[in-house]
Amino acid sequence: MSAPALFPRHIAVLILVLLACAFAGNHIAARIAFDHDTGLLLAILCRAGVTLLVLTSLVLWQRERPRLTPSQWRWQLLLGLLIAAQSFFIYSAVARIPVALALLIANVAPILLVLLTWALGGAAPSRRAALLMGLIMCGLVFALDVPERLSSQGSTEAQWGEGIAFGFAAASVFACALWITDHKLSSVRGSVRSMLTMIIVFCAAALAGTSGVMPGGVSLPGSSTGWIALGCLVALYGLGFCLLFICLPRLNMARNAPVMNVEPVASLMFGWLILDQVLSSGQIIGGLIVVTGIVLLTWRRAAD
Repeated sequence: MSAPALFPRHIAVLILVLLACAFAGNHIAARIAFDHDTGLLLAILCRAGVTLLVLTSLVLWQRERPRLTPSQWRWQLLLGLLIAAQSFFIYSAVARIPVALALLIANVAPILLVLLTWALGGAAPSRRAALLMGLIMCGLVFALDVPERLSSQGSTEAQWGEGIAFGFAAASVFACALWITDHKLSSVRGSVRSMLTMIIVFCAAALAGTSGVMPGGVSLPGSSTGWIALGCLVALYGLGFCLLFICLPRLNMARNAPVMNVEPVASLMFGWLILDQVLSSGQIIGGLIVVTGIVLLTWRRAAD
């Protein structure tokens, strides 16, 4: 079977921008849902459950079967647990700090992936990549307003620190998940791998919810606004994830993947318009530095 024809460049870029906006909107909806007493684990369960239904239907339609070796099953289990942890960490960050900053931190995963690959015997980052990674970290210092936060103390700053820690944890586990996907599960069909991952995410969230390890983790929204936000969260994530998966063969991701880094910018705009989350001019400049550095880093890696 021949490969599907690629979309024209402007169509592919437009689709990726829309997908980035959908994922950004998912996190904005998550923040609203959490502010109205929705349990974090409930959000993960609903998101994973709906996505799992779509992926299972796709796998059945394609008549695919999970044919994994014992070694691949172990890596698949680890991948699912990492994605479950990433979902928990990023939502925990979103619940504590402005959404745009949480996504900026989570988007340093490409840097961590480069370093992880190097640590595990891969190629060392080039001088250009090292300079870009340094630029990104400097941009984060401004975006997170680190000097002022370090000079302040209080409950707000403690919550800010927790949000930053959760954001970096999300980036770290996602980088590990990307490494496993590239190096241990690349031969597994994408639809099957994604379906198995969502099964593990759903089961992990359900187990955590029923065990009581996180009190209030599966609490229902306390208002109609919370229910609407939860519905939007599920719809936006499910739409974005499934559309990305369906269109992936035609998007030329090797060339266009950096476009997805507009997600923090979109979240900044949505956060301002919907949540009234306003960043200082220094934070905005720092965020633009981070996004620019990540785009240049990923674009060069794709070209290589």
